[in-house]
Amino acid sequence: MDKIKTLTLAGLTLLGSNFIVMDASAASKEKCYGVVKAGQNDCATKTSSCAGSSNTDGQKDAFITLPKGLCDKLVGGNLTSS
Repeated sequence: MDKIKTLTLAGLTLLGSNFIVMDASAASKEKCYGVVKAGQNDCATKTSSCAGSSNTDGQKDAFITLPKGLCDKLVGGNLTSS
């Protein structure tokens, strides 16, 4: 019985650490607008209904998720939708 409790606790601990890692990686990302190639956006825009449906290159309301700080280095990159 003690082995089952130990294994259960170890499994829950591993699961919990995976959630913490996922939260940390999400916190180090940002949405970058205006740099996406047509059809490569991450999510819906004002003029398209789903990911991968932007109409033009550099569409101002289409974004792609990038590591924090990278968007400011890209020509046309903006942290807010236009």
